[in-house]
Amino acid sequence: MSNSRSLSTQEVAELLHVSRSTIYELIRRGELHSYRIGRKVRFTQDDVDAYIARARHEQKVRRVQRSEVQSTLLHPEPPKNGRLILSGQDVLLDLLANQLAKREVGAERCYLNSFEGLLSLYQGRVNAAACHLYDAEEDAFNVPFVKKLLPGIPVVLVNLSYRSVGFYVAAGNPKGIEGWEDLKRTDVSILNRAPGSSPRILLDGQLRRMGVDARALSGYEIEMKNHLTMAAAIAAGEADLAIGTERISTQIEGLDFIELMTERLDLAIRRQDLETPAGEQLMEALNSKGFRTELRGVSGNDYRDLGKILWEG
Repeated sequence: MSNSRSLSTQEVAELLHVSRSTIYELIRRGELHSYRIGRKVRFTQDDVDAYIARARHEQKVRRVQRSEVQSTLLHPEPPKNGRLILSGQDVLLDLLANQLAKREVGAERCYLNSFEGLLSLYQGRVNAAACHLYDAEEDAFNVPFVKKLLPGIPVVLVNLSYRSVGFYVAAGNPKGIEGWEDLKRTDVSILNRAPGSSPRILLDGQLRRMGVDARALSGYEIEMKNHLTMAAAIAAGEADLAIGTERISTQIEGLDFIELMTERLDLAIRRQDLETPAGEQLMEALNSKGFRTELRGVSGNDYRDLGKILWEG
């Protein structure tokens, strides 16, 4: 007869002699079965026993498995002449594409994160890539990454906006979280983003600066899809903090925002694309009154340098 006793994440971690974050990683990989009661993750003893049995078997006989690694790029073919592909996840890029369409410039959108967007720009698969990547060692946004990811490629950084970045915490900040140093605490859990995303790179840079081992950070392995899902999860009590923008925090009830820094969002463009008729129209659209009017609906950002070239390399 099956054993259906309900076990908590902490109980399973103690049974397996691992951390709670390791348990979450086993769940994510599908190696350990679980179920939910409300917001709580629970396990049956049968689930745990089955995992232990599989692990013992795999230790005795391990087969060599073939791994298929697929490109993360969304556009397998380079852009066609006369058309622009804009990479990035901010809504203002959708508005920019609409402005270009009004100017009869063919504009397409793909929603890569900053890191993937710059790689795609290097490979000539997109014409412009939005980026907001912070280099903790150089204390600078975007330029260090453009230099490293597009070596030898003439690139221009045109500013889009500035925005506040910080921690999402539950309303009332029950853990009394104030800043980066709180990541050293053993009673604080986090939610993370995928590798290559700006919050992930920002987090990793700060952990390295403070000498904190990411593996010791509870929840580091739990990756969320975007700022909105992370904010909602923090408000629901699934973790103590996550990194995101202030704008999103105003859309979720039961959430507080702790500002840490001002993030710079730029559009990286190959100089050769900027000198084409489509590139000239792109710059005109960025500096147009019509585009600024549309941006009034996107609150929470600072557009003081919109359309300005801040760096050329």
